[in-house]
Amino acid sequence: MRTTARTRTRRSRRVTALAAVAALATGLLAGCASDDNSGSGGSGGGGGGKTTLTVGTFGTFGYKQAGLYDEYMKLHPDITIKENVTTRTDVYWPKTVTRLQAGSGTDDVQAIEVGNITDAVQTQGDKFVDLGKYVDKSQWLDWKLAQATTKDGRLIGLGTDIGPMAICYRKDLFKKAGLPTDRDQLANMWKGSWSKYVDVGKDYMKHAPKGTKFVDSASSVYNAAIGGESTAYYDKDGKVVWDKSPGVKRAWNAAMEVATSDMSAKLKQFDKPWDQGFANAKFASIACPAWMIGYIEQKSGDSGKGNWDVAAAPTASNWGGSFIGVPKASKHRKEAIALAKWLTAPAQQEKVFAKQASFPSTPAAYPKLKPAAATTAYFSGAPLTQIFSASAKTIPSQYHGAKDQPIGSAITDVGILQVEQKGKSPAQGWDAASKEIKDVLGQ
Repeated sequence: MRTTARTRTRRSRRVTALAAVAALATGLLAGCASDDNSGSGGSGGGGGGKTTLTVGTFGTFGYKQAGLYDEYMKLHPDITIKENVTTRTDVYWPKTVTRLQAGSGTDDVQAIEVGNITDAVQTQGDKFVDLGKYVDKSQWLDWKLAQATTKDGRLIGLGTDIGPMAICYRKDLFKKAGLPTDRDQLANMWKGSWSKYVDVGKDYMKHAPKGTKFVDSASSVYNAAIGGESTAYYDKDGKVVWDKSPGVKRAWNAAMEVATSDMSAKLKQFDKPWDQGFANAKFASIACPAWMIGYIEQKSGDSGKGNWDVAAAPTASNWGGSFIGVPKASKHRKEAIALAKWLTAPAQQEKVFAKQASFPSTPAAYPKLKPAAATTAYFSGAPLTQIFSASAKTIPSQYHGAKDQPIGSAITDVGILQVEQKGKSPAQGWDAASKEIKDVLGQ
């Protein structure tokens, strides 16, 4: 199977898995909605507006769910909003690119997933309006702005949500293993390095409760670690450097410490056994971006309430997030710009968080964020907003390239799995990933 096919399968699996989270008021960054491409605007407004604006999204962005479309239409009686939803991102983006290149058929406002933002910036940047001319860019986190900014300084997308990192852990299992359970004490133990987090795992396994492991998978450690590196697969000049990147080396080494030990449950994320691992308390901790909070709450069920807690991650890191842009092909460009600006303003990002807890990319919203009381109780009263906002503000700007996603998938889905599940050596795993990456890059 070629990397592209595997990447799509992996992403589709993730999208399907996260769909359930959207049904929860506490779900974060849920991955998909209904499996159709038909328009679905707000519950009010009808089709009587003088101007109909279409918003193209993948998954559940939360705008409709939080009532933002209805609110905007009440504020602007001459506007009707129609949302066009495509479930799978691997279908959504190629379709969007085709329409951008054709100069027709795009929506007035177009969503862009973080995995596609570099491709959009580098190959489709001239097809989008420079929104930097219309907004106060200081509203967004610097690294979020950088992801959607072209080399000549054009801002083609406004940040929606992000996925700042923490560590979610089970206090009951930590206690049985003789480890501290206080979130601040644990955060200090692994602060500054994912290798320190792995060291805590080694201590856990000395007295691990029967049938449990310290972490779900080596790949989750790799993804969390690489998300906090300024240089991953590309350098600042856009050159592919995955095989020489110090960030990749650090993340790989941390993952190999896990993969070659007994501390991993060896579960592939978003597969059914992984879900069952939550329900059956098979692992004691997991690298936990903000959107995973709702997922854990759902999959762990009632037995996890009060047993899960959240601590700061070893390093600030990001996994996930999206943008919305306005294609130049929009038939109502002025009105579309105004809508995109309004939807991503701090006040609206706060409302989406209140509905489905998608974490904002606008720091001005942070002081007002309030997780659902049930979610706070589930995670032992952890100060979720404080932990995730602190991470969000210190995440480094990372250099991205068009092949980021398939390169990362080759490392996790080929290289790390070869070691973790098939018993290959780290050198053999790296060689397998390298061959896959070279194929992706056409080398």
